[in-house]
Amino acid sequence: MSRTTYKELEGKIESTLQFLRDELKKIKSGRANPSIVEDILVEAYGDMQPIKNVATISVADPQLLTVQPWDKSLVEPISKGIQEANIGINPAVSGDLIRLPLPQLTEERRVEYVKLMKEKLEEARIAVRAVRKDVLVGLQNKEKDGDMGEDDLNRMEKHVQNVVDKANEEIEEIGTHKEEELMKV
Repeated sequence: MSRTTYKELEGKIESTLQFLRDELKKIKSGRANPSIVEDILVEAYGDMQPIKNVATISVADPQLLTVQPWDKSLVEPISKGIQEANIGINPAVSGDLIRLPLPQLTEERRVEYVKLMKEKLEEARIAVRAVRKDVLVGLQNKEKDGDMGEDDLNRMEKHVQNVVDKANEEIEEIGTHKEEELMKV
């Protein structure tokens, strides 16, 4: 397999896996994690900004996040933005600090989050299959054009499948870890 095709395959698969990791971080596990609120858009300086660009988000304890705006005039817009994001967290403002107590997850909610997580895993598997299909079609076209022989094509197809199998194993591993995290009381 040409280095470009191989790097392209690995790059696309890695970006798919990173997107999956980022999406799963947004699924609340009942534990405080800055990723729950960092991308919420708030009005700041006449524009919409993610909270992570205008404040420091910290984990005070396993059930509490704190948001410390860099500019005290942003306390209210950040608090309002979190409320309007409809994520089940009610901000408590004390001075220039915003406290975000995280409610305990019910068993029913945990099961819903596991279901959502499995949907995200399936989306990642579909994306990996699409990458595999694109690479294989490209290789078959090269073989058809006479740029490579049938033996090379077969060898490269096996290599592509090995890379895809490893990616699918990693997707399963990520899913197993997140499910354990979600179901842990």
